[in-house]
Amino acid sequence: MSHVQRIIVGVDGSEHSLTAVRWAAHDAALRAVPLAIVTAVKDRLPSLADAINLRSDRSKVVRRHAELTLEAAAEVAREAAASRHLEISTLIELGSADEIMPKLGEQSAMLVLGSRGLGEFRGGLIGSVSNSIVTHARCPITVVKADDRSAAASALPVVVGLDGTKHSEPALAHALTEASIRGVDLVAVHALIDLDPGHSASGGLADPKLPSDTDDDMALAESLAGWQEQFPDVHIRRETVRDRPVRQLVREADQAQLIVMGSRGGGGLPTMLFGSTSQAVLHTVQTPVTIVPTSR
Repeated sequence: MSHVQRIIVGVDGSEHSLTAVRWAAHDAALRAVPLAIVTAVKDRLPSLADAINLRSDRSKVVRRHAELTLEAAAEVAREAAASRHLEISTLIELGSADEIMPKLGEQSAMLVLGSRGLGEFRGGLIGSVSNSIVTHARCPITVVKADDRSAAASALPVVVGLDGTKHSEPALAHALTEASIRGVDLVAVHALIDLDPGHSASGGLADPKLPSDTDDDMALAESLAGWQEQFPDVHIRRETVRDRPVRQLVREADQAQLIVMGSRGGGGLPTMLFGSTSQAVLHTVQTPVTIVPTSR
């Protein structure tokens, strides 16, 4: 199924979800695509306490609360878009977020979620809900912890983790698009775990200061050549290092406005998959992180 060119952001009334709305609105405005703001309402039968307190119209109260949540989020989105035109729609879905969001992802260009929330997002999107959504969604998902709109932050590059195989291509294409619409550099990170004891640092990890093999850097340059032709406006900086992917991506996150990774990897970087590298980076960095599904 071809993706509808819209961005969907999940909200629940928490400040964390509003941070995600700001990021999503800014990205949608830059892409000139519509933004859909969605909240999930989990239905349940009225409890005994509801009956005692004559709250038979609880469903109306819940729906009104959801409407107010969406109205507040839409106002935040309009402020984040600033002078750019942004088409905004709102939607109330019945059910749990971890079931609803992946289905909506089948008809969107990207899902955006906050790092923590209330209600159906309780426990944070780096917990069970996020694991489920990221695992099952068929479109890119961005998890937003913080959204720095300062001039300095807006000039920082987009960083993408690569494994040197075709598994990385969806993530690379997404990262290049993000760098292009933002007018910033792209840092392409190819982290190699050096298994040669002679090159190992203390603790068993490779020393990132050691020079990478010329062949590795040339292979990375060749894999990026065709993409550079498609995105001539993006300056691509290559980083081929001998270190574990998580450590290098975390280092790069300190000077990046967005980290992009594939949902799983292959070839020379088998740990680039959700549940290991992607999950570890999500837990560690404050920078927004986008997970792009890898073709299966």
